[in-house]
Amino acid sequence: MEISRKSFRPDVQGLRAVAVGLVLLYHAGIPLTPGGFVGVDVFFVISGFLITSLLVGEYERTGRISLAGFYARRAKRLLPAAAVVLAATVALTMAFVPKIRWSEIGGDIVASALYVVNWRLADRSVDYLAEDSEVSPVMHYWSLAVEEQFYLVWPVLLLLVGWWVRRRRSRRGHATGLTAAMWIALAIVGLPSLAWSVHLTANSPASAFFVTTTRMWELAIGAAVALAIFRLARLPRSVAVGIGWSGAAAIITSGFIFSTGSEWPGYAAVLPTLGTAAVIAAGPAAGSAGPVALLGTGPFQWLGGISYSLYLWHWPLLAIAAVQLGGLSAIEGLLVAVLSVVPAWLTLRLVEDPIRFSPAISKVPRVTLAIGASFSLAGVAVGVVLAWAPSLTPTISAAPALGASVLGDDATNQSAGAPVDRVAGITPDPLHAVEDVPEAYPDGCQQSQLDSDPLSCEYGDKDGDLTVAIVGDSKILQWLPAFDAIAADSGWRLITYTKSACPFAAAPVEHDGKPYESCSEWNDLVMRELIHNPPDVVFTSQGRRKALSADGSDSTNSAEALIDGLKESWSRLNQAGIDVVVFQDTPSPGMQVYECVSENLEDLTACTYPRPDGERRSAADVLRTAAKGMAGVEFVDLNDAICPTLQCSPVIGNVLVYRQGSHLTATYAETLRPIIEQRLRPIVR
Repeated sequence: MEISRKSFRPDVQGLRAVAVGLVLLYHAGIPLTPGGFVGVDVFFVISGFLITSLLVGEYERTGRISLAGFYARRAKRLLPAAAVVLAATVALTMAFVPKIRWSEIGGDIVASALYVVNWRLADRSVDYLAEDSEVSPVMHYWSLAVEEQFYLVWPVLLLLVGWWVRRRRSRRGHATGLTAAMWIALAIVGLPSLAWSVHLTANSPASAFFVTTTRMWELAIGAAVALAIFRLARLPRSVAVGIGWSGAAAIITSGFIFSTGSEWPGYAAVLPTLGTAAVIAAGPAAGSAGPVALLGTGPFQWLGGISYSLYLWHWPLLAIAAVQLGGLSAIEGLLVAVLSVVPAWLTLRLVEDPIRFSPAISKVPRVTLAIGASFSLAGVAVGVVLAWAPSLTPTISAAPALGASVLGDDATNQSAGAPVDRVAGITPDPLHAVEDVPEAYPDGCQQSQLDSDPLSCEYGDKDGDLTVAIVGDSKILQWLPAFDAIAADSGWRLITYTKSACPFAAAPVEHDGKPYESCSEWNDLVMRELIHNPPDVVFTSQGRRKALSADGSDSTNSAEALIDGLKESWSRLNQAGIDVVVFQDTPSPGMQVYECVSENLEDLTACTYPRPDGERRSAADVLRTAAKGMAGVEFVDLNDAICPTLQCSPVIGNVLVYRQGSHLTATYAETLRPIIEQRLRPIVR
């Protein structure tokens, strides 16, 4: 079978259909294909194969690679449809998504238009302050960003390889083969990427999923097939048929056996990527007996033809439908995914193809690039409009931010904390509640989930006679605004040791479904630091409710294991002469209070929740049980000042009580100072 690098491959077109079909089934929530996300990995291999085939073919024909021509082709192929979907997403967001989310989604759209959204998502995945972020309707643009970043590097590298080969031939008479040099270039890109992918996936799977450096090897596999395709075309037909169908089976099997619990991409992604490579590699030699017998049929060819537009459209429609309906069942998700075929087909016919095949646009690469840039700038513009729109329409009136001060020093004034439908004003504005955090966050004092070093910062009176260590997770750090004010006036030196989602306890906990090893290491290092440089007292709290057994003999999470771990840590402090003050965990509302408030400014009672339910969802019982009866351990419960009545109010004294999850706003925590000071007076002297 004679092939050229420009030959249309119906089996590759059919693979596109398989890839987008797997992604759609996965995003729709169909339980049959929990690993449908492997469709993206299939796309990466296809892209690496096709683009490298075009680049190498151009070099073989002309002796050069036109970067302007290459990027012009990419621009007219990708940017128009991408910009149209981004603009439509802005319109749908404004119509159906709460205003509280517009700024974040607007930022995502800007990043998507600039093809850097994967890095934004990677940062958010390990940012504790962003842990309650909702799924973005343009999250799927991450894979497009990975491809375009790869193609900023790969054509240039091939161009340099060609220049190097010509230079050696002309100056030294060496007959270094172009193909051999390209294989070296491919190894330089692919092998380090694979090694890094395995490493980062094991240590930070959330960010590893999105970043370009963990995915380049997948595109490189496709590029390798492109370099070897002529040799592969000479495979015995029977061998090629076996390879091709085995590859197809590997792709489909991946969709069934992997799930969100799988560490990805890492070494696990080798199965679907090599499977895709096998189908493409075997295609020419296998002929009609290979997977093309199925992939070349009409339905696969049609779906493959609209796969790009379909990939763009399906996710915004699913994400926004989920917001409107409060979630989607598998049937509802499948229906939305199927309906997304309509705008996908229209985009192909009215936007993609007319621009892609226009002779006038294609004639001059400079013109094509300018048109592509215009579409990208349009995507940026609509994203900026969405991000700024909430600030252009303020809805919160100014009013004194009294907060907990309306309750009195002992929080017994329940009438002042009772829920009401309307208030004179709200501080912070719910639209900016996620920014109302203790200064320790912008100061870089909260240790990340990845690192275990006992990061610390000092507050209060840095020359104070009494040293207080604030130790634990964000649930103790949320009190810093009040502690700092008290310490500055009382002559206390505050030193913080906090880590994201990590309780101060001698018991291992889980994170992302596996042991949170950096938390255990951090605990050991912080304990060593506290004993070596003992403070007078430790303030601690947490949001965790369960832990694994301390010796690792039991992989089951339990409250008892965490209680034992807390007691062990507090006892070690007591033995070193350090007193412990445990602050009760704040009630968990079970919703995003700030989002609810932003949508119910005239009906704030819609954002209340029963206090018993909130405490049951928190670590209240664990902390109370662990502290009970322990000598040298004091227990401070401030929940009556956070929820003075049976129904917890979202706003007290014109101050928004919660930011993300069950974390207090810094403003409300600061207004609790008099009550905290009064309760600490007999404990800390």
